[in-house]
Amino acid sequence: MAAVVAASGIAAAIDVRTGRIPNPLTALVAVTGLALAGLGLSGHSMAGALVGALLGFALMLPGHILGGTGAGDVKLLAALGTLLGPGGVVMAFLYSAVAGGLLAVAHAVKRRRLAITLSRTAGLVAAPGETKTQIDGARHASRFAYGPALAIGAIAAALLVN
Repeated sequence: MAAVVAASGIAAAIDVRTGRIPNPLTALVAVTGLALAGLGLSGHSMAGALVGALLGFALMLPGHILGGTGAGDVKLLAALGTLLGPGGVVMAFLYSAVAGGLLAVAHAVKRRRLAITLSRTAGLVAAPGETKTQIDGARHASRFAYGPALAIGAIAAALLVN
C-alpha cells in the first residue's frame, strides 16, 4: 500500500506540474514491484506481478493509440501493475476511468466549457473514426494530466482489493 501511494502520488504531482511522467520513475516502480513480489512481500507471486504489468500496459495502450493518454500513463499503470497484481490493476484501471471522467468534467467546468465539451464528446462517440484526429487537434488548454486519475484508481484498488 505504501509503495502504491508513494509511487502514484509522486507521478501525479510530476504530471500535473510538467505534463509528463518520467521514465526513471516508472522503471523504479516496476523494479520495486518485481522485487517485492520476488521477496514475497507484495501479496502476489512474481508471475502475478508480471501479469499485472502486462494487463496494465494492455488496458492503457488503446487510449494512447487513440491519442487520449500519454505514453507515461501507459507505462505508469504497467509499473503499478507489478505492485497491484492482475486483479488490482484491472480495478485500478476501472477506478481511474471514473476518476478521469470526473476530473475531465471538473476541468471543463473550471474553463467554463462544459456544454461544448459534452457536445464534442457526443460527437466523438457518434463518429469514433474521427477520435484520434479530434484529440490530436485539441488545444493544449483542453488537455489535462491523467496521472492524478491513475493515482486515485491505484490507491482505491490497493485499499479495496487487497
